[in-house]
Amino acid sequence: MKRRAFKGFRRACRDESGVTAIEFAMVAVPFFALIVGIVEIGLMFFAGRILDNATADAARLIRTGQAYVQNFDAAAFRTSVMSELPGFFTNDRLAIDVRTFETFGSFNWESPVADGKFESDDFTYVNAGPSEVVVVRVFYRWPFVGSYMRINFADLDDGSRLLGAVQVFRTEPFPESSGGS
Repeated sequence: MKRRAFKGFRRACRDESGVTAIEFAMVAVPFFALIVGIVEIGLMFFAGRILDNATADAARLIRTGQAYVQNFDAAAFRTSVMSELPGFFTNDRLAIDVRTFETFGSFNWESPVADGKFESDDFTYVNAGPSEVVVVRVFYRWPFVGSYMRINFADLDDGSRLLGAVQVFRTEPFPESSGGS
């Protein structure tokens, strides 16, 4: 009786059917976590590039005087940025800061992040006139679904990553016939 049980046990140890399924089960969770993490980080970089392009397109309206002539305010400029962004960007996560300066060296680069919080209370919009130095900063709080393999790519306390796009330029010497600050 013992001999038969031992033979059955040895036969079961040599049987390799199902080994692939067991090995896959051991590797599947880390594999899929890695894939989801790569996709999420790739989407973040893709969104950053889209934000750069949208900011450049909207800033062109200021640079060429179109925003001045149409007497843009913060809401109109936000609308022009949002019109360049795909539908997965939401208006409530977007912050815009447009300022004018005397010279290129006279503006101060201050981070809008303090102690893990995004602070946009002092952001403003100035409708730039001809031949003025303008700094356009557009920020978007990109949400992360989760933290993978204990690597957290979020830089804000709410679990999102701050994406930023900046355009610095001098406006063209367009005529001041209409529009204004």
